[in-house]
Amino acid sequence: MNPLKKDFAERLLKVKAIKLQPNEPFTWASGWRSPFYCDNRKTLSFPQLRSFIKQELVHAVLKHFPQADAVAGVATGAIAQGALVADALHLPFVYVRSKPKDHGLENLIEGELEPRAKVVVIEDLISTGGSSLKAVEALRRSGCTVVGMVAAYTYGFAVAEEAFREADVQLVTLTDYDHVVAQALATGYITPADVELLNDWRRSPQTW
Repeated sequence: MNPLKKDFAERLLKVKAIKLQPNEPFTWASGWRSPFYCDNRKTLSFPQLRSFIKQELVHAVLKHFPQADAVAGVATGAIAQGALVADALHLPFVYVRSKPKDHGLENLIEGELEPRAKVVVIEDLISTGGSSLKAVEALRRSGCTVVGMVAAYTYGFAVAEEAFREADVQLVTLTDYDHVVAQALATGYITPADVELLNDWRRSPQTW
């Protein structure tokens, strides 16, 4: 297992930012029923964990996307994390709305970027990838080059992996479904039978 992904998975489980309820499924905004729920916004309430995430996101940007000269967060979940990363790197920051404001300047991208800026996108989690890639499209339409995306967590759905390939966006994540499930099993949070159920769900979440 990847040491960072294992460590971060353990930290998320500890603060209950990730909840696994195989027998009491959640209902996502998409309508999908899920035994798994990740709320990375909860990590903002824990200073030590917040600093850890900021540090690791910054390391990921410097390692994989050193050419970035601006940072964009995806609204709303990654606005705070994106701003923390931009501040640590001393880079301009913007955030991208899911849709334009219905008043005022009707902005989709909030903030200001230089023409042809090389932008790294910060995201809190990746499910289907739809909202994340809409943000990429908005940045590209504005004349920016998206050099890649760093996210705190991904479910690793096949549909998302294919969408990122088609959009030609490199995705780097701090942890993922496999590491979270393995850590949850190791600590007794879930049982081997729960793992089978969770894996069945991930293979076809839209029909589960």
